[in-house]
Amino acid sequence: MSARISVAMLALFLAITLAAGAVGGWATAGSVTTWYPTLHKPSWNPPPWVFAPVWTVLYLMMGTAAWLVWRKLGWSRGAAPLGIFAVQLALNAAWSPLFFGMRNPAAALVDIVLLWTVLVATIVAFRRAVPLAGALLVPYLLWVSFATALNFAIWRLNG
Repeated sequence: MSARISVAMLALFLAITLAAGAVGGWATAGSVTTWYPTLHKPSWNPPPWVFAPVWTVLYLMMGTAAWLVWRKLGWSRGAAPLGIFAVQLALNAAWSPLFFGMRNPAAALVDIVLLWTVLVATIVAFRRAVPLAGALLVPYLLWVSFATALNFAIWRLNG
């Protein structure tokens, strides 16, 4: 494979993951300054400025991990791990429209629990193919674990 194709595919994987983040940003924009501040939140809720930089780094790591798997396995041999990755990315993209767009922490909680489960499967599949790719998703799993607890707390405090 040529270096040009490899770099183009890295750019594609990064663009796809960042696009998932853009969906979240779009869904969040209207509610983050109006509805979200009115919710009861736990004392350990991070300040709003934390989310964008954390998610940006995580999306870049996710795209890089998927690219590493594609680079080693290609599309045909990589179909299963990349397919699982696509499912978790879709669940990721759905969370903000559920939580902020629909203002529905309960539906978002169901989504994020599914996301966490599929993310674990993605890490296992990626680790088998390219150990570094699996390792790149561990910070994402930690953040999603924290976000799941936060989502649960907000649901309970406002239910």
